[in-house]
Amino acid sequence: MMEFIWPVRVYYEDTDSGGVVYYANYLKFMERARTEWLRQLGFEQDELLEKEGILFAVRRVSVDYLRPARFNDELLVSASISKQGRASLTFQQEIRMLTARRCAVARCRWLPSMLSVSGLSLFRQLFWS
Repeated sequence: MMEFIWPVRVYYEDTDSGGVVYYANYLKFMERARTEWLRQLGFEQDELLEKEGILFAVRRVSVDYLRPARFNDELLVSASISKQGRASLTFQQEIRMLTARRCAVARCRWLPSMLSVSGLSLFRQLFWS
């Protein structure tokens, strides 16, 4: 998979009292990038659950925080698949400033809960073809 990039601006609500992005909000930015990646492929998560029985859950995430992002910064959040398991996807993700300076890097393992046999079949068809 090619790298998917989602632009984000840091709002006041994203920061702590010092004007720095609160650490947990980096995870929110990354979640949004993965959701938008699926959306640009033509899939809405609520429809995948309702129609195909596929529900994605984060199984594991590890983040290295490299430098702080601050209020009003414009960021680029990337997502690319680094590994495909039999029924999982591992993403390599970065949050960087427009200057290309990295704020955070992460690995995130996505484990879809297949609520139907056809859901597993569709999942494999989508990501292994």
